[in-house]
Amino acid sequence: MDNLLAAIPYLDRITNIATVAIGLGLVIFFHELGHFAVAKWCNVMVERFSIGFGPVLWRKKWGETEYALSAIPFGGYVKMLGQDDIDPGQMADEQVAADPRSYTAKSVPQRMAIISAGVTMNIITGILFFAFAFHSGIEALDREVGFVKVGMPAWEHGVREGDVITSMNGRKVEEFQDILRQTALSRGNIEIVGKHADGTAYHETFSPDRSGIRRRIGTGYQYSLRVAPVRDPEKTPVTIPGSPASQAAFLPGDLIVEVDGVPVQNFMALKDVLAAKRKDTLKFTVERKEKDQSDKTSRVELTVAPEPFRQIGLRMSIGRITDLRIKSPAVTAGLELNDLITHVDGREVGRDLDPMRLPEYFEERAGQEVKVTITKEVKGSEPQSREVTLVPEKAIAWSGPRDEKDPLEIQAIGAAVDVLPNIVQINPEGPAANLGIQPGDSIVSLEIPADPDQKGSEPRQMSVAEVGWPYAYSVIQDTPRLKKLTLNVRSSGSTDPRPVVVELKDSTEWFQASTRGLLLGAMVRELKAESFVDAMEMSFRHTRNSVLDIYLTLRNLVSGDLSIRSLHGPIGIAKAASVVAEEGFADFLMFLGLISINLAVINFLPIPVLDGGHMVFLLWEAIARRKPSERVLVTATYIGFAFVVGLMFTVIWVDLFADKK
Repeated sequence: MDNLLAAIPYLDRITNIATVAIGLGLVIFFHELGHFAVAKWCNVMVERFSIGFGPVLWRKKWGETEYALSAIPFGGYVKMLGQDDIDPGQMADEQVAADPRSYTAKSVPQRMAIISAGVTMNIITGILFFAFAFHSGIEALDREVGFVKVGMPAWEHGVREGDVITSMNGRKVEEFQDILRQTALSRGNIEIVGKHADGTAYHETFSPDRSGIRRRIGTGYQYSLRVAPVRDPEKTPVTIPGSPASQAAFLPGDLIVEVDGVPVQNFMALKDVLAAKRKDTLKFTVERKEKDQSDKTSRVELTVAPEPFRQIGLRMSIGRITDLRIKSPAVTAGLELNDLITHVDGREVGRDLDPMRLPEYFEERAGQEVKVTITKEVKGSEPQSREVTLVPEKAIAWSGPRDEKDPLEIQAIGAAVDVLPNIVQINPEGPAANLGIQPGDSIVSLEIPADPDQKGSEPRQMSVAEVGWPYAYSVIQDTPRLKKLTLNVRSSGSTDPRPVVVELKDSTEWFQASTRGLLLGAMVRELKAESFVDAMEMSFRHTRNSVLDIYLTLRNLVSGDLSIRSLHGPIGIAKAASVVAEEGFADFLMFLGLISINLAVINFLPIPVLDGGHMVFLLWEAIARRKPSERVLVTATYIGFAFVVGLMFTVIWVDLFADKK
């Protein structure tokens, strides 16, 4: 029995692989079936119908046609008398053309019908795949904006967490993927229309960031109130190990409805409660489905302690302003890029006020006047200092950097500053006291030991010069079970750093405004047709948008606005199909529909050996009233074949080795 249970994961994996193989095989099968059916209808002799290319693994002859499965599963072909991509000279062979059942003996309209039938069949099956998926119902990421990456175009132009983007460049946004897709496939500036969480409408135009493999504006999807619905919580926990939430008995799929008696309707409301009560132990009320009754729920109360910051006892030197949000309190007050904030309300930043606590300081004074002293570098003269008054906005106190080199965001004033690894002050009662660290020393790197309770955990070393101090500090906060770490400290005037082991200490008065280690699922919306007619309408609309997206992708690849590293080859497609197949049958149908539409569009490009290339030759023949010469056919076919093979090797290389970031 134990052996049988142990085999279940492998059986699931085998089933998944079989599902993917059958699904992708069906897409190819329907394409070739289109060619085959119309060729038979036009009385063309079909010599072979093959799924796959290369050496034949299995063959069976029924009537005049041999049916085969070939070794290379990335496609298929229908071999007709008088038509052979490997021997294109047959299409100009007069002896072959004399056979009334040969492909070349048929009229131009008949041959056009045969060539376009595969693409037509893929369009039809793609529409049907989409329709069945919409009729069954699929979940899509909601269009509400989650995190907004500091310094990116969306952040600079005032897009905030909780916003809803309704359209981009005149195209309606229905789900979060539309935001990513329309940004990546855009040219020039992007025009967005949306509304803030308070209902205020906005209309912004700006240029996307182009530092990665695709254009982006810097937004992420929003979270829901439902605990991550993982299948195996033992392998994929729903809480961060060692966090306060890990001490409570949260289960996958739990829905948070109240926190300390306060009803919460969405993730933004939850964040507000957690921020306001970040120092308190809270009672989470969740709705939980009964084990044996899927429609029945019960309410369960779970107690979660606050999450303190893990302190080292060191204050670092503040760096200059790296980013400013347009129309922010900081800009209104006259702050500029590269300004240095030296004092806040008369307190020196670094010695009297920890720069890492500036986000909380300004957040606690939302709506109040705060005096800020800034120093500006002036070319050819001494730095100039001046004092300005600004009024912070309501904001979340702490938003830790998500990526390496991200600055520290002070959300309440719409600014971001660098924090340098130069030590300004040592807390005499903190963990780093009496360890030989002195003001003026600098932290070169951090060494985080492996977590002995976490399988596969490995020691981690971070160079502060490469990741930045704000990111390194955020990693410490996001690792609850971290009790000690090694700081490699360089003394002033020295070149070689020395290791210093620091025992971390939980703060007693500084707490994180976080989910306390609880991992929530993404905010999704259901796309479900009320009838099959409605499903077909949704399918036609999705098909039209998919075709447009493919052509925009090709355009941006040619123009350089989209990197070839963003593409997927056969390996990437198979991996994606495997992941989608695990999500559910409707999601897999959507994926097969997308592959069908992609195959239709790509296969009809005017490239010899593809259906589109054959159509070009047929148009030539229709206009010139004669077939292209054998030399033209052979040369063009070999060029097209070389291009397709080269492209195939390129995307396989991208799948295996390219950096997708």
